Amino acid sequence: MQQPRSGSAMQGFGLNAYCWCRAAALALLAVGASGPATSQTAAEPLGLAERVTAQGAPAIDLADRLWSLAEVGYQERGSVAALTQYLTRAGFETKTGVGGIPTAFVASFGRGEPVIGLLAEFDALPGLSQVAAPERSPVVEGAPGHACGHHLFGAASAHAGRVLAQWLVESGRPGTIRVFGTPAEEGGSGKVYLAREGVFDGVDVMLHWHPADGNSAAPYSTTANKSGRFTFTGVAAHAAAAPERGRSALDAVEAMNFMVNLLREHVPQESRIHYVITDGGAAPNIVPERAQVYYYVRHPDRDVTAALFDRVTRIANAAAQGTETRVAVEVMHGNYPILPNETLSRRVHDIFMSVGGIRYTPDERAFALKLRRTLPGASARPIGSTQRIGPFAFNQRAGSTDVGDVSWQVPTVGFAAATWVPGTPAHSWQAVAAGGMSIGHKGMLKAAQVLALTGEALFTDSTLRQAAQQEFLRRRGDDFRYQALLGERAPPLDYRR
Repeated sequence: MQQPRSGSAMQGFGLNAYCWCRAAALALLAVGASGPATSQTAAEPLGLAERVTAQGAPAIDLADRLWSLAEVGYQERGSVAALTQYLTRAGFETKTGVGGIPTAFVASFGRGEPVIGLLAEFDALPGLSQVAAPERSPVVEGAPGHACGHHLFGAASAHAGRVLAQWLVESGRPGTIRVFGTPAEEGGSGKVYLAREGVFDGVDVMLHWHPADGNSAAPYSTTANKSGRFTFTGVAAHAAAAPERGRSALDAVEAMNFMVNLLREHVPQESRIHYVITDGGAAPNIVPERAQVYYYVRHPDRDVTAALFDRVTRIANAAAQGTETRVAVEVMHGNYPILPNETLSRRVHDIFMSVGGIRYTPDERAFALKLRRTLPGASARPIGSTQRIGPFAFNQRAGSTDVGDVSWQVPTVGFAAATWVPGTPAHSWQAVAAGGMSIGHKGMLKAAQVLALTGEALFTDSTLRQAAQQEFLRRRGDDFRYQALLGERAPPLDYRR
């Protein structure tokens, strides 16, 4: 684990400056509960899980608030206000604007070690507004929607933190809970900038989860990802009367794309390279003075990813030279692959098996069946698969996440909970629909149960923490030094505007 750096964003925060008496803390934590706190003790394995359910109404309200706000990356001001208000009412000390990002926050409760972290995401995706119904019906045409379920992610992590805070006070145990509000996961690499600024320093274990169409706590990794916008500048001219005077920026984009597509034959087969033309010119009768293409480059190994991005950049320079244009490269984001921790994953899997999966009511099943008819192709997951937990087997995923950078700084473990109808892909209106009704709420509360019980295990089992740390150091290697793939650029706070 990295040593806290001088000038770290956490210094002077006073996260553990608590001197409340036990009775006063318990009274404060009771605010917002949807019923009396359970009388079961922490020694009972499902005590915290039952409390998560008993006190779930405010967390569902919080999730619905985030779902309605549907704010995109680095613009999530209302979402941050809702989350920090929820945590402050539960006795957490909160600080916003950490790491130089206005919508990033840290909320902390307790004192001393160990320090257990919970990641909380809350950004939406553009263009996927949808009501909570099984047919396509935007709330506002073209507006954002929570198509990756980050409203559930953020609310479940906050709820689990609240329940763990109650348990810490009742048990009299030392320890600190930190809920990290991490904006702009969707292409904005919010956690990377926080990692670069040392916001996660001092955390012993980090927990996270993600909405999905099934349940799994198996260990996994992701692909590293580096992206950039390639903006070409040429010379405008009349495309019919004076084409010889023009130098087409669009020609440069097309030349670049052609050469990158040839490159695909000569890259490792696990690589992924994809692009969109974001600016192709203004009118056909004008030689385009400006054109832009946006590239993502991925591979399971971060060094291979960086090398592939360099090759794409060299192609861009060649395209500019061949078309007599100029090119500017702006690195937009870069994520490490997730560093798996089988020690932690095994414990989370066992906990998930103990609490079980998710059962639909007849109305939820009818909703699910109607929504499934809108999905292309047949799903391999039956409706009842939400009741099961997936097998414990390593999985290499093709997607990317900025959680990867966190996992190379702190022993990290994550899992997936079924918040969507089986067969639903992420980043779809169908995910938005399920995430705004009881199917999403059930998955969120299940995730909060697993997070709370995992936190309890980490606070009470020093052997588990030590084993996780040893595996973390072994997998990371003795010579590892963290260096963000996106370099030293400032957070792109306006990338969604």
